[in-house]
Amino acid sequence: MVYGPIAAWLVELFPTRIRYSGLSLPYHIGNGWFGGFLPATVFADCCRNRQHLLGLWYPICIAAMSFVVALIFLPETKDRDITKIS
Repeated sequence: MVYGPIAAWLVELFPTRIRYSGLSLPYHIGNGWFGGFLPATVFADCCRNRQHLLGLWYPICIAAMSFVVALIFLPETKDRDITKIS
């Protein structure tokens, strides 16, 4: 549910000349760090506190922080020509 909208939004936000080289590395590192550490972080929190539902807070907090940052900093891209610099 996250990969598709982020990739589509990044295509609309940046011009064609920097899209593939400048966005691939930060996109994959960000998704790798947050998504890759999700199972280990959730397992460690659940084992430490002995509450099996505690692991839901990590993905909920990351999603909430991402939503707030998107509302504050991301511009509208509707009707923007994706081949030109903004």
